[in-house]
Amino acid sequence: MLAVAILAAGESRRMGTPKALLDYHGKTFVDHLAEVAQHPRIGFQRIILGAKAEEIQSRIHVTADSIVVNQDWPRGQLSSIQAAIRSLAGEATDGLMLCPVDHPIISREVVAQIVQAFEGSDKQIVIPTYEGRRGHPVIFRANLYPELLAASADVGAREVVWAHTNEILEVATNEEGVVLNLDDPASYQSAMQRK
Repeated sequence: MLAVAILAAGESRRMGTPKALLDYHGKTFVDHLAEVAQHPRIGFQRIILGAKAEEIQSRIHVTADSIVVNQDWPRGQLSSIQAAIRSLAGEATDGLMLCPVDHPIISREVVAQIVQAFEGSDKQIVIPTYEGRRGHPVIFRANLYPELLAASADVGAREVVWAHTNEILEVATNEEGVVLNLDDPASYQSAMQRK
């Protein structure tokens, strides 16, 4: 069984408003990601909040027990990944899928494609690609949790990726959304006009 963590703890400084609450086809980014990340092999869902957690929690439609507030959010995205892993202590998971909130334009189909690739492989990390570029969401096998918990805040989860370059499965997709990082108003507006 897999877990999924929707990483939405950042300050959204460049966007100027919480990315978690931005609209994508009538749903917030968080609600959209929570919906598309539902899969028979995903048994645990965590929404990692930090900056403006109360405001965001009051406006999203997820179960209260899926929300994890990362008090260390100013330390960056790795701290949210670590909060997600700690929240799964005692749960039997095969791996953790990471869905950054600034990569919301993904579908159920691409989630299913990545999960299927993970299930059919013994690779440690599964990464979707679009036209040769790596994107999100990424799955890490559970045996990598200790490395993620010990990773350097300066480098983040990439430190674990770099340490396992021969144990990565790249999954080619036809969804550009896996590489679209909506981090500021211009990228958001551009993406919305194209969809």
